[in-house]
Amino acid sequence: MVRSYNQVAGRRLDRIGALSDGVFAIAMTLIVFEIHVPDPGPIRSEQDLWNAMLTLGPRLVTYLLSFLTLGIFWNAQQVQINHFTTADRDVTWLHLAFLAAVALMPFSTSLLAEFITFRLALVAYWANIFLLGVIVYIAWIYAEAHGLLDSDAGPAVSRVIKRRVIFAQALYAFGALLCLINPLLSIAFIVLVQLNFAIAPKIPYLSRL
Repeated sequence: MVRSYNQVAGRRLDRIGALSDGVFAIAMTLIVFEIHVPDPGPIRSEQDLWNAMLTLGPRLVTYLLSFLTLGIFWNAQQVQINHFTTADRDVTWLHLAFLAAVALMPFSTSLLAEFITFRLALVAYWANIFLLGVIVYIAWIYAEAHGLLDSDAGPAVSRVIKRRVIFAQALYAFGALLCLINPLLSIAFIVLVQLNFAIAPKIPYLSRL
């Protein structure tokens, strides 16, 4: 017998998926808007244009970094939803919190692009990634504890999913710490981590993450 609104709210997985696709699509589009065509005023030669394009380097790097980040977390969320049999009010709000962190990505990307040599900008960007990872991990733990997973999501599958999140966040944290040496080194490391998760090269151990 239904005794409260919370028992019937937030059950539709397809609605979570549809909203998520929209938010991710908007975030992925907004990050490219930070890459502006050079001002044609001072450009009088091919060399001037080349020099102007070189100044776009930080924004192109952060665009690549954030597009990979959003793609990886979009895939992570889809893996979760595909293993859910249903949702409830709490898991719905967890995924809404996850989408709120996704919506922050254009801001943290812009901040990092504008202040790419500043440690604080890098830490703020890492905090955005950390927030995404924490929420997606909590959502899985919650679904597992409340019997929202399908029969295919047994202990082995759960271990693989949780291990991936934990190892990824550990690598991102290590990358963030590298900013103590040099923020550009930190960014380069995080890009390599993202490429590993996106491409999944057949490298021993790394291919298991």
